[in-house]
Amino acid sequence: MKETEIKALIALLEDPDQEVFQHVEQELITSGPVIIPLLEENWQASFDPLSQTRIENIIHKIQLEQVQNELQLWAIQNQEDLLEGLLIVSRYQYPNLDENAVQLQIAEIRRNAWFEMIYDMTPMEKVKLLNNIIFREFGLSGNTSNYHDPQNSFINKVLETKKGNPISLACIYSIIAQKLDIPIYGVNLPKHFIVAYLDDENQAPLFYINVFNRGQIMKHTDIYSFLKQLNLPIIDDYTQPCSNIAIIKRVLRNLKTAYDNIGNMEKKSEVAHLLNLIDDMD
Repeated sequence: MKETEIKALIALLEDPDQEVFQHVEQELITSGPVIIPLLEENWQASFDPLSQTRIENIIHKIQLEQVQNELQLWAIQNQEDLLEGLLIVSRYQYPNLDENAVQLQIAEIRRNAWFEMIYDMTPMEKVKLLNNIIFREFGLSGNTSNYHDPQNSFINKVLETKKGNPISLACIYSIIAQKLDIPIYGVNLPKHFIVAYLDDENQAPLFYINVFNRGQIMKHTDIYSFLKQLNLPIIDDYTQPCSNIAIIKRVLRNLKTAYDNIGNMEKKSEVAHLLNLIDDMD
């Protein structure tokens, strides 16, 4: 669609006729993200509250559709890249997210750990080093004062505020570890997401790490006792590393609950739809 045609459609957003608006809205949404600058330009120039509200809603719908498409594509083609999945979730709330800033922050933390790594470190020594770099030097910690804040689910905000929930902290921890060739992966433990340090030989957990508690080491017996307290069975789904899709699903479930807690039913519904798009892709 030519720019003149797009501008003509945007001009019709002031039309009070609902049928006309619905047709215009659909045409604009179908045009995709490329028209957002024109919509924003018109919003700034407009003095009509109805037109401004409609433009805001159209921009949001275009951006939401883009996130939906990116999430589905990631699940099909690129699910090995956990960071990209987390960035897509963040783009739901922050469509103009500076991904490069997030990548650079992760790279800096990884570099700081790499400088202090010694080749023959034991697994415990490597975890101790990671804990020192991530929690002590960088200052990452659990958001105990606002545990259900939606911001805890967006990796850019977690890195900015240095506070997050168990799964966001675990994701950052495992991403940095894997970039250092340290075999640490997420474990979908009910009620509390953790990570596991895997044995090189059989890829089974050597021990577990409670990232929300500043990297506390947990033994197998600790996990079994925790499951017993919850009256849950000791099965691989709860004790072995999970897929990246399973991690993103849990991030979205947490986010949906967070919006429910603050009464934002519109965002809760949108996140539920994102979750449904990948619900059968594990």
